[in-house]
Amino acid sequence: MEKWLLCDFHIHTNMSDGSLSLREVVDLYGEAGFDVIAITDHIFDGKYLKRLKERGTKVPSITIENFRDYIKLLKEESKRAWKEYGMILIPGFEVTNNTDKYHIVVLDVEEYIDPFMSVEAITELVRERGGISIAAHPEKKESDREHLSKHLYENMESFKELFDVWEVANQFDLFNSVNLAGCRIVANSDFHHLHHFFSWRTLIKTYRDKEAVKEALRENENVAITFFSPRFNKEKEAEKAEELILL
Repeated sequence: MEKWLLCDFHIHTNMSDGSLSLREVVDLYGEAGFDVIAITDHIFDGKYLKRLKERGTKVPSITIENFRDYIKLLKEESKRAWKEYGMILIPGFEVTNNTDKYHIVVLDVEEYIDPFMSVEAITELVRERGGISIAAHPEKKESDREHLSKHLYENMESFKELFDVWEVANQFDLFNSVNLAGCRIVANSDFHHLHHFFSWRTLIKTYRDKEAVKEALRENENVAITFFSPRFNKEKEAEKAEELILL
């Protein structure tokens, strides 16, 4: 039976620059009643990591060397997420090019992607592998010192159909340009720390099945964004989403 599912497709752990372990993140979301999550730790570009190293800063990153172990760990934890919470965990990662300024969240692809590949090549590879590509925070976020996805913002019109969905909301920010451009949308927390937990999320009406969720994202018809707060009521939010879809 199709139901409105509470989803977050952009989450980081301490395997990159998040503060919580994978297990802690799964328990946090599972106990809060989420239906679908994606773990999307960073694959940082080499030039960015080199700059950090020169400054004496070390940030964990998913690399070509540890990528297979990372995906294996996510798959193992997805079994526990389903068994204990009935929650779908989709393995993913964020292709993070901080040199040329584009971040691309990739879901359900088991192949390492070099951040210096072009946007066109990345989205084509993701589509060929049956995954989902998400244009991450295409507008500058209030919390960021620089516009980390400037390249996506400046080329939104030409890139629009390359991506399965674009983040119309990320953490506490809404991005009007995504709506105005007519992009397919999604809302995510970009979770790194506990203070990101109450933020924008997505409701999708579909079956509780990974492939059904992916197809619903691509079709982007029964999709609504919602702000997850301490007073959040999934049933009431689902009713509101249903009314909006029917309008």
